[in-house]
Amino acid sequence: MNARKTIRFLRISYWVGAIVDAIVIVPMVSSSVGGVMLGITDCDPGPDYRYAIGIGSSLMCGWVMLLLWVDRKPVERKGVLLFTIIPVLVGLMVSGIYAVHSNLVIACNMLPTWIVQGLLVFLFGFSYLKAGTLSTPAISDSSKRSD
Repeated sequence: MNARKTIRFLRISYWVGAIVDAIVIVPMVSSSVGGVMLGITDCDPGPDYRYAIGIGSSLMCGWVMLLLWVDRKPVERKGVLLFTIIPVLVGLMVSGIYAVHSNLVIACNMLPTWIVQGLLVFLFGFSYLKAGTLSTPAISDSSKRSD
């Protein structure tokens, strides 16, 4: 794979991750949407859940912004893909396993989420490994700036 295609895969990874994360914010902040998505009937969370999900959705929004920022220097910042796989995606998968194991969610309702997460792990891992073949571009005097 040539450098142009590899960079395209990196950028696709960043944008797909940002879009998926932005979409996931909706069921996080709307308990009715989240309840329908996961098959949880009578979903009426208390203040403790609302507080925790507020923290989680703020972090998710931050991750969206991080992935968009990484796209500005796709090769130099490719390491963010590893942090997106572990601990973020793996942590979300483990949380889903907990939800199923604790009988909060049935496995068939969690399956679409796990499939998307698995596809993201594959895409991010593939892009990161392919980008390992690229050298980081040298910083010229005209591009020395912090983003």
